[in-house]
Amino acid sequence: MPDKDPSPIRILVVDDHPVLREGVTSILEDHADMIVVGEARDGAEAITQFRALKPDVTLMDLQMPVMNGLEAIMAIRADFPDARILVLTTYAGDVQAVRALKAGATGYLLKSSIRTEMLDAIQNVYRGRRHVHGDVAAEIALHIVDDSLSEREVAVLRLVAIGKANKEIARAMSLSEETVKAHLKSIFAKLEVADRTHAVTVAARRGIIEL
Repeated sequence: MPDKDPSPIRILVVDDHPVLREGVTSILEDHADMIVVGEARDGAEAITQFRALKPDVTLMDLQMPVMNGLEAIMAIRADFPDARILVLTTYAGDVQAVRALKAGATGYLLKSSIRTEMLDAIQNVYRGRRHVHGDVAAEIALHIVDDSLSEREVAVLRLVAIGKANKEIARAMSLSEETVKAHLKSIFAKLEVADRTHAVTVAARRGIIEL
């Protein structure tokens, strides 16, 4: 008798955009070795669906309402340490990618590469291998030896991003203006930028802050 076909990889798709969920499902419908067993619109739904379905691989967006993907990854992995989660996002920032991988994601894929790379990424993650999109991996390698911004520097930068002046930042954080200026000088050096606008742009691109 011929060998029985192996069971398809059972996949949970988590994204707040129905068009993205439909697109992923449409691609996977053509592959008998994979099947979408459930969908979720946010991190809270993802946790509920994961507990009910126990999927082999979860495709997880990061920016979602109610509960974001990072929080969902940590919650799922806390209860299911062997959960295989592949981040599927538009954000190529190295800091955000490292944050997701440290939270327990097994892979990190950009939505722009769904049609060219998603199937291989799912297979790799299912087999317990890491899969990180090439551009993201290059960014991680580029910045791996950089000094990280401190929590206070990130807090200062978030206030800069919403247009706060040094005096307003000092008041909001109970600091002196001189201390705020010192933090900004350190931020500029670490991000290799010369001004506030460029600092915000680079920090957002790398996933250090969200705009």
